[in-house]
Amino acid sequence: MESTETTTPWPVLITGVGRRGSIGHATARRLAERGRDIAFTFWSPYERRAGLPWEADGVDSIRIELEGLGVRVLPIEVDFTDAEAVESVVPAVAAQLGAVGGLVLAHSESVDSSILTTSLESFERHFAVNVRAAWQLIAAVARQVPEGEGRIVAFTSDHVVDNLPYGASKGALDRIVIAAARELGHLGLTANLINPGPVDTGWMTDEVRAHLTALQPTGRLGTPEDAARLVDFLLSPEGRWISGQLLTSDGGFSV
Repeated sequence: MESTETTTPWPVLITGVGRRGSIGHATARRLAERGRDIAFTFWSPYERRAGLPWEADGVDSIRIELEGLGVRVLPIEVDFTDAEAVESVVPAVAAQLGAVGGLVLAHSESVDSSILTTSLESFERHFAVNVRAAWQLIAAVARQVPEGEGRIVAFTSDHVVDNLPYGASKGALDRIVIAAARELGHLGLTANLINPGPVDTGWMTDEVRAHLTALQPTGRLGTPEDAARLVDFLLSPEGRWISGQLLTSDGGFSV
């Protein structure tokens, strides 16, 4: 019987792990439980600007939690609007933890606005964070990926109406990741996207939560842990034949 453990314990870089309750945090914990060394990025000014739940010691508590699972942990604070700063991330991880074999893109810039209300500054910031930084990180991982295997997983969304810069930038991200599956396959890299549907990571009001729950066939919203389990599978040996896919994992919300 084929082992469920990965044959090469390469470290994983996860973006968007600045606070508890996020998909990035749940994914980092899940992969650390599997024995993966974890590097993660965060940018606290965005969490505050977006009005998301924020704890001053959140990053330290996440680091301590993951280290308690017996793995090495490297938090990196980085502003993804700064292209030069993004270029420094993967080399920093490789220098401290070894060549990066897994990349999980769980960060995003997300500020609601429509076609008529989106500002140029907001549009450009969304594309810098959600598209350009993602492309830079994918390329950087590919340039140093351990011989024979590697995984890229990105979280996406189809929410674009009255959410123009976010939705449009996620559409561009989709195309980059799907292209990576073909262009980088010879390196042993797989590349996939996950659309997790509505997941309450702290952004929902009571009204929004009740409305979206009523639309779920399962009677509950998705959780960060639901998303983390799928990432875990895609990074495992059992998931190595899946590549170039946009996987909708939303409990039937989109049906």
